[in-house]
Amino acid sequence: MIRKLLSALIVVLAVARFLPAQEPKPIQDNSFLIEEAYNQEKGVVQHINAFAYFAESRDWFYTFTQEWPVPGDARHQFSYTLAVVRPGDSNGPGFGDVSLNYRYQLVGSGTARVAFAPRLSVILPTGDTRWGRGFGGTGVQTNLPLSVVVNRKLATHWNAGATFLPNSQDAAGNRASTAGYNLGQSFIWLAYPRVNFMLETVFSSAQEVVAKDKTVWSNALLLNPGVRWAYNFKNGVQIVPGVAMPLGVGPSAGEKGFFLYLSFEHPFERLDK
Repeated sequence: MIRKLLSALIVVLAVARFLPAQEPKPIQDNSFLIEEAYNQEKGVVQHINAFAYFAESRDWFYTFTQEWPVPGDARHQFSYTLAVVRPGDSNGPGFGDVSLNYRYQLVGSGTARVAFAPRLSVILPTGDTRWGRGFGGTGVQTNLPLSVVVNRKLATHWNAGATFLPNSQDAAGNRASTAGYNLGQSFIWLAYPRVNFMLETVFSSAQEVVAKDKTVWSNALLLNPGVRWAYNFKNGVQIVPGVAMPLGVGPSAGEKGFFLYLSFEHPFERLDK
């Protein structure tokens, strides 16, 4: 599967080199593991593919996210995320939980120096808990992404979020309430308008069910250096591939892997209306 993903990425990049491009449009996708505080522009939809593999745990996951601005008011954005998950100790991959997401552009926009867009998500228990592919219960999650442009070459993004599931389930069928929180930060160096070098830091702490009404906390800390680049076309399409190498530190020391990203963004209605 990894070879197929790499082959598809190579084909996309090869084709894009021969297609006509517009004037450079700066990249303002979400970072790989960090959420940037920019809602989709009016009339533009984005399709985001992400794949990560971790060598130490042998876990991998693939996610597909589609982001839509609410017609008439792009301050409101709806998105959903689908996942395919393979925990290292499972017998194979399968569908994970589904997230339905709402985000509000409270401050700024993609053209502002400071932007803030809080998100609220509902987690649906579509993953099989017997193989570690889901939480086993409906939950809610919030994230508070803040984006600050330092200068024309450097942007920073900051995240703080929390997750609560009142009825999580483990592989044995035990249930308990669980909570978790996440913190993250990224530096984006705009080497060129269409080429970004990135360094992300992500910390998460979450409870796991280990017996009926009993949980334990586990922590994870990753550094994720990477690069993304864009291809812009006259019809408004933007293609953004990216690669990164997540590295575990602290409680995740020894973990390492790779991350692939591919985004397609295009208008779905006339923007001159």
